[in-house]
Amino acid sequence: MLLRLPTSVTEAQECLADGAVPIGGATLVWATWQRDGFPQLAMSLRELPEANVLGRETLGAAVVLHRMDGRLPDVLRMAAATVGTGAVRRTATVGGNLVGSTLRCLLPAALVLDARATVLEPDGLHEADLAEVVAKRPLLIGLRWRTPVASAYRKLPGEAGGEPPLVVASALHTGDGTPDRLRVAVRDGYDVISGTTPWAGDADDALGALRGTALGELPAAAWDVVRPQIVTLLAGRGAGTARTGDGADGTAAG
Repeated sequence: MLLRLPTSVTEAQECLADGAVPIGGATLVWATWQRDGFPQLAMSLRELPEANVLGRETLGAAVVLHRMDGRLPDVLRMAAATVGTGAVRRTATVGGNLVGSTLRCLLPAALVLDARATVLEPDGLHEADLAEVVAKRPLLIGLRWRTPVASAYRKLPGEAGGEPPLVVASALHTGDGTPDRLRVAVRDGYDVISGTTPWAGDADDALGALRGTALGELPAAAWDVVRPQIVTLLAGRGAGTARTGDGADGTAAG
């Protein structure tokens, strides 16, 4: 297998045109390739500057999960911290998780941030929404979003070999002259469901409105996790201690 490391968008386009297979951090594809055979040509974005940015409102697809630190909104940083083991997080990339994985552990966090994706196609860079990224699996270059007022994250404990554990992510956003908006995303099994509603200061009203979105289809057990997270998030507008991995609510300023 020949591995190419493009250092510019133009070089990455040429790799795509030549049929190179993106590998991300290779944590998901290596075992499959060992079983089914390696591609003749692969491509990594680890040398592409646009895919390695990490800032308050931007994140490159080639960034490995263990680098996702306090520069990012807490909901995204906390989501990355719960993926696999430390060894996995030192190798797995943002792009591999969102595009190459069936679990998409970062997707609920990205959805509540209302993130937009930059993708590379044969004719150049384009902006796309996350639904398009999940459906079409293009070459993801990075994500951009607006920093929320507050965000929260919770991942329930899971059993080895069992169904993916429930994930609940939420974020509160302010608008320019418009009402605050509450965004919630839930991974239930392999499905990720999201909803959004204006918020005028009452948590019960917000929860009632969210039940009128696709989130209303969630089972009662999922709402038992959604409800306290939203109440805590809105009560303190994000004040609190970020916690992950123990089944506790994680709520923190964005």
